[in-house]
Amino acid sequence: MTQNIKLHNHMTEFTDFDPFEPRHLAARKRAKKICQQLNNFTADQMKARKPLYEQLFGQFSSGFIETGFQCDYGYNIFIGEKFFANHHCIMLDAASIHIGNRVLLGPNVHLYTTTHPLDAEERASGKQLIAPIILEDDCWIGGNTVIMPGITIGTCAVIGAGSVVTRSVTANTIAAGNPCRKIKMVGD
Repeated sequence: MTQNIKLHNHMTEFTDFDPFEPRHLAARKRAKKICQQLNNFTADQMKARKPLYEQLFGQFSSGFIETGFQCDYGYNIFIGEKFFANHHCIMLDAASIHIGNRVLLGPNVHLYTTTHPLDAEERASGKQLIAPIILEDDCWIGGNTVIMPGITIGTCAVIGAGSVVTRSVTANTIAAGNPCRKIKMVGD
């Protein structure tokens, strides 16, 4: 079921999601095992990582992910060319995460496609709500940033460290803060 929910003064379209379905439980277990393997590689084991990236993700073109990476499913993550994620990146990927080419994630960046119902009874049922995240080409996301469900970060946008992104950010925009807001355009 799809529903529109007003969060942070804008409408986001969410889909219901049951994380306790057996197929989801099995997929999370599989992803956790692969993440554990990736995080146990030494710094010089560059070539050994790529087959695991290809096994874990829905698409992986090229790039490098530092240790401490975690995701829920992996197969919902689609990564373009020359991607880099610094230490302790977390991607909660019950919905899809599309990452363009040459995207850089600072340390401790979190991408959350999941949230919980605002109604306490619904929340107690275990139901989740999901919406995809898109990071377009050439984005740079500063360290300790959280990107919430349903967000698109436009091409060449820069998100300042420590931001909480609750609204989509247009191309060529520099934005920062909690909540994240436009500061200026790239080149201004």
